[in-house]
Amino acid sequence: MSNQDQTPSSAEGRVIVATPEQLAAVTFNSDGLVPAIAQCAETGKILMMAWMNSESLSMTFAEGRMVYWSRSRQELWRKGDTSGDRQFVREAHYDCDGDTLLFVVEQEGRGACHTGEFTCFYRSFGSE
Repeated sequence: MSNQDQTPSSAEGRVIVATPEQLAAVTFNSDGLVPAIAQCAETGKILMMAWMNSESLSMTFAEGRMVYWSRSRQELWRKGDTSGDRQFVREAHYDCDGDTLLFVVEQEGRGACHTGEFTCFYRSFGSE
């Protein structure tokens, strides 16, 4: 059983108890950020990519709700506070290099994209 399987749930999201070794494996860039991908638990679709700093990662783990770092506003951004389109953590993963995070989330509301689309990846290259 993985460490994630043993963690409690918050009101709607899953609290993640990461070990010090797991946290040390996360590689932040020179700006103190790491890319975080949100994937829909229901459909498997990639919803969005945003940035996290160590504080937003800790808050996400503690709250069971996605918290990102806004590069444009230079502040923490709890997904859905203004739009109502909240994301609740179901699983959390890090890649082999520790430089990208993947969160499987339950997406609430209209979706993840600020344009009103369910996913930010609604456009395709090439003709269909």
